[in-house]
Amino acid sequence: MTAARLFLAAVVLLRLAELLHARRNTEALIRRGGVEIGARHYPLFIALHTAWLASLFLFVPGDARVSLPWLAILLLMQVARLWCILSLGPWWTTRIITVPGAPLVRRGPYRFMRHPNYAVVVVEIAALPMMFGAWRIALIFSLLNAALLAWRIHVEERALTPRQSAG
Repeated sequence: MTAARLFLAAVVLLRLAELLHARRNTEALIRRGGVEIGARHYPLFIALHTAWLASLFLFVPGDARVSLPWLAILLLMQVARLWCILSLGPWWTTRIITVPGAPLVRRGPYRFMRHPNYAVVVVEIAALPMMFGAWRIALIFSLLNAALLAWRIHVEERALTPRQSAG
């Protein structure tokens, strides 16, 4: 297996591990009285990310050269994602789950911005294809992700507003 394919496979395995971790946190939050908001758009994110990764496997040649600057950006995003996950702890999930009355997390990157994990995803969706010179994939999925994230952030902000004073 080539370096490009190994790297893509590693990204897929990381995403699957994150989904399992998110599912456990989601179930625990629901048991604590959490409510899912915006469940209708969640399958669109799964479809977008699946299509993004599949397009990389389909359209990036197995022997594609790896751009070291883009690789560095991508690795930095993995560290940033881990910081987000660790900062949110049991609150981190891929869905919008809110526990009424619970304070908002304001540590780690959440001290500096409202949605740091989304910022990581925005960079990652462009950086991974660019690492292989696949600028068309980067452009198409960045635009699709921007539209979907705009909707999600609107839904999430509406869901979190009642908890603003609890934090």
